Amino acid sequence: MTLDPLLIDVLACPEDKGPLLYFADEDRLYNPRLQRSYEVRDGIPVMLIDEATAVDGAEHARLMAKAEAGGARSTGGAAGA
Repeated sequence: MTLDPLLIDVLACPEDKGPLLYFADEDRLYNPRLQRSYEVRDGIPVMLIDEATAVDGAEHARLMAKAEAGGARSTGGAAGA
């Protein structure tokens, strides 16, 4: 289940308030600045700082390469990644 496009337009990181990358195929929102991942469960983003997952350097590089190849959408009203 993917996120509603209107929701994607307004989502921001709960900690630094910046945009996130949405990986629909992984049910994940990712903050590359803090290297934290937020799970999307049944179409509902879990935007709790305490439940965010830290991402290591290799995973960060994979996610950024995927985003640059068009595999993610930016939140906050930006089109594409």
